[in-house]
Amino acid sequence: MTNVLHPQLSGLGRNPTAPEDVLVRLAAHAAGRDEISWRRERLADAVVEALLAHGDGDTAVSLHGDRVSPAMRRRIAEHPDPAVRDAFGDYVRDSVARGTHVGVEDLEEAYGRPRTALVVAPTPALRAAVARAWYKRPLDVQAGLLADPDPHVRAVATEHERPGVPPEWRARCLADPAVRVNVARHVPLTSDQFAQLMGSADEEVVQAVAGNPHLSAEMVARLLDCEDPMVRVSVAQSRHVDAETRDRLYALVAAEDADGNVDAYVALSWNFAEPDWLREAPLDERLTYLHSPHSIFRRVLASCHDLPAEAWRQLDNDPDLRVRRAAARRPDAPPEVLERLLRAHGDVRHIRPTLVEHPHFPREALRTFVDEPDPHVRYLALRDPELPVPALRQLAAAAEPFVRRGVGRHPNVTEALLDQLLSDPAPEVVHDAAANSALPLPRMYRILTTAGL
Repeated sequence: MTNVLHPQLSGLGRNPTAPEDVLVRLAAHAAGRDEISWRRERLADAVVEALLAHGDGDTAVSLHGDRVSPAMRRRIAEHPDPAVRDAFGDYVRDSVARGTHVGVEDLEEAYGRPRTALVVAPTPALRAAVARAWYKRPLDVQAGLLADPDPHVRAVATEHERPGVPPEWRARCLADPAVRVNVARHVPLTSDQFAQLMGSADEEVVQAVAGNPHLSAEMVARLLDCEDPMVRVSVAQSRHVDAETRDRLYALVAAEDADGNVDAYVALSWNFAEPDWLREAPLDERLTYLHSPHSIFRRVLASCHDLPAEAWRQLDNDPDLRVRRAAARRPDAPPEVLERLLRAHGDVRHIRPTLVEHPHFPREALRTFVDEPDPHVRYLALRDPELPVPALRQLAAAAEPFVRRGVGRHPNVTEALLDQLLSDPAPEVVHDAAANSALPLPRMYRILTTAGL
């Protein structure tokens, strides 16, 4: 994390080529110490000793597991300061008490017991932590959690569709207020169970039922008169409604949204459910949604990979950008489609792999993005690891800090450009320049000397 007051030191602490002596000296400063303690690779014993000498319990939190040698683990376990000695265990136990997610391996290390023992521990918060972290637990373990005496543990155990609720447990779970909403979203329902849930005064229960993918046509018909916007959108996405009904439901919610109804806005804009059933429908049926007025159906259609050429031409030119991006993720997307899309709109970095990583993307075109007017498009030029130095100079002069940061991270950056970026007014740019593996060792020493280290 960038230290805004000392970004050169925090960046240097992350630099993968910083040698042991640099890290030892850097450990004397809090900005460098914080970054060093979170480096992913195993730390040399001398570096760990320096961190312990200058740091405190906050520094020691990350010094555990394979990141430190067995000798250093013993050194920490015998440390005279309990804040250092118990730092990792205290952090995990505090996280468990607060209900914060902790990885199951970290739970095992902190408590010194296997997950199979922790999941039946006396403390409900610990059992809940294991249920939250042990994603691929066996069904017999899941059954034990479903029978847990603590309602919070049972709720956590059913937060996700997997590992699921065994058929013999469904009736009991649907009658349990602690897990009813979670379970009603996913399990197949009998007619009686559906009727009982629909009689609930809890709107969350009805919303959960409406989004259940296993509903029959008769069940969906029972939901048609519900005025809840979230229910209406869920029903509109059902395979059991015709186009006219779907249009009517969406129009009702859109009208409420236009009138300022917050629930309607959330149902339309923040509802991440999709008509997943469409992906499994026969091709002829799926193609009937090619011209659907509702982009969610076209977007799901675009995530299929077996469409005919004419359908791809239509989706590649869809008015909705999200549909075009979904279509571009198909394995055989043409290079010109990918280049046109990225040149016009840039990439979406939080969805991996990104489109610029698509095997059909013409990577030789990347350096031509340098002159594009949109800075998010220009930024993509930096994905060329051999981007020429003149182009890097041009991007290093960009008004946008995120572009300059990209130059600071680039493998082909020169020492002169790194020097320039190490004096950048934006701390995050300085941090990334100092973290670049191309930073020469003499420059690292100068940073330390300037800081009095």
